[in-house]
Amino acid sequence: MNDHSASIALRPPHAGDMGWIISRHGALYAKEYDWTIEFEVLVARVAADFFEQHDPCCERCWIAEREGLDGPERVGSVMLVRHPERAGVAKLRLLLVEPSARGFGLGRRLVDECARFARQSGYHTITLWTNSVLVTARDIYERAGYRLVLREPHHNFGHDLIGETWELRL
Repeated sequence: MNDHSASIALRPPHAGDMGWIISRHGALYAKEYDWTIEFEVLVARVAADFFEQHDPCCERCWIAEREGLDGPERVGSVMLVRHPERAGVAKLRLLLVEPSARGFGLGRRLVDECARFARQSGYHTITLWTNSVLVTARDIYERAGYRLVLREPHHNFGHDLIGETWELRL
């Protein structure tokens, strides 16, 4: 980790963070992958479920924040939630790193924080779902020890995609 990533604090969510998570996912994925509002709606569902139902002892959301010219600015986020159907399994959700904060290890730091918390909370596995076009995120997961366990074509967000399930044994 370099000095840039170390200057970014990870904190729990505050008022306004859910809207930011939803908005930034929608805007960035539309710009970078030409995904439709359908993706933003999915993110809104995931975020709403987390904020309405999460169990703080074993589920968390982290907001990455750094000091900007006009005060603190959000530059990333991630969630770890209990898998609804598999005991002892957590799900990594909604990893996001702002373009201005990319290339400094923040994505890896957020993923590592999920693994640290999952171990502390007694999970034995973390799973996540992503898409093959998200090359940088896939690289972060692979470097963190996740293994690809399933690939399935699907049509969502206005495109034909290859959905992928990755897992990390803790």
